[in-house]
Amino acid sequence: MSQRLRTLLHPFNLAGLFTWGAVALSLQWLRTDALALAWTLLVGFLLALLAQDLLRERHRGIANALLWLEAVAALVLVWLDPRIGTAQVLLVVWTAQIAACWSLRSALAAVVLVDVVTYAILRDAGLRSPLVVMGMYAGFQAFAALCAYYATSAEQARDRLALVNADLLATRALLADSARDAERLRVARELHDVAGHKLTALTLNLRALAADPALAPRHELQVAQQMSAELLGDIRGVVQALRDASGLDLGTALRALAAPMPRPSLRLAIGDDVHISDPAVAEAVLRLVQEALTNSARHAEADTVSVALQREGNRLSVKVEDDGYVRGTLREGNGLSGMRERLAAAGGTLALSTTARGALRIDASLPL
Repeated sequence: MSQRLRTLLHPFNLAGLFTWGAVALSLQWLRTDALALAWTLLVGFLLALLAQDLLRERHRGIANALLWLEAVAALVLVWLDPRIGTAQVLLVVWTAQIAACWSLRSALAAVVLVDVVTYAILRDAGLRSPLVVMGMYAGFQAFAALCAYYATSAEQARDRLALVNADLLATRALLADSARDAERLRVARELHDVAGHKLTALTLNLRALAADPALAPRHELQVAQQMSAELLGDIRGVVQALRDASGLDLGTALRALAAPMPRPSLRLAIGDDVHISDPAVAEAVLRLVQEALTNSARHAEADTVSVALQREGNRLSVKVEDDGYVRGTLREGNGLSGMRERLAAAGGTLALSTTARGALRIDASLPL
């Protein structure tokens, strides 16, 4: 299922659609000369309801304008015939929307403004108790706003927990690889220092025995010498293979880091000759990519972050680029400053720039 379809089928949107349908049915009691305008406003409200949810993350200004358009459409519907009393329900839906999108202060001010206008419309229409009606709908609005606020807070907490869990999984993968790498080195040293030493001593003793004229012609001694030499060569080969292991599995850790994020996705390219054995360097790369993913999601509204790791001599080159857009002047906040400090502590460098289309580009270099 695509992201847009999942957004449209969100429970809040489905509730809004059912409410819209109920209000549409109530138009049968509206006077005939106002039906065309009422349907135009109602369809406009529906389109704005669906469009603003799709545009909220990428075009916040347009999404906010659509929310105000919904409020105006609902108020005009109330004005067309205040006695029907169903158009006010659209304002309850609208309240739930702004409670999920805006700050508490902005949402409260907007609701008070709209409710004051609604009260004025009901009072001018000659309703007997407009204040009682507004009190009832204000209660509905408060209930809807609280539900939306707590649902949004729960979703945000879930997303933060998923990111923390991904961070832990990525760090655990690096630690496990680091432990395996340390164990390989320990085994290599043991083989070299213990088995290699004793095999060398055995070879020297066999060579001394071969110097004895009485034992030199023995075939068994020649076989023992040959096997000792071959075994010593095999041990050296195993030690070299253990020391030449591929290093830490940074790719698995980076993919685990990006897995829970719905956007942006990670496009990773690691050169075949890139072997990172230093946990500090791997940790620096991991945090660099983590900060890049976070910045691309929050500020650049990117869909994809491309990360390329290449070996350049005795240094590791890390290039990060997204497909988003940097608004305004590129400035280093706490995240980018922390990234630069972390790389400097590991002996690395960091350069920030923007591409031709305005996307953020990060070029980092670390010692291998």
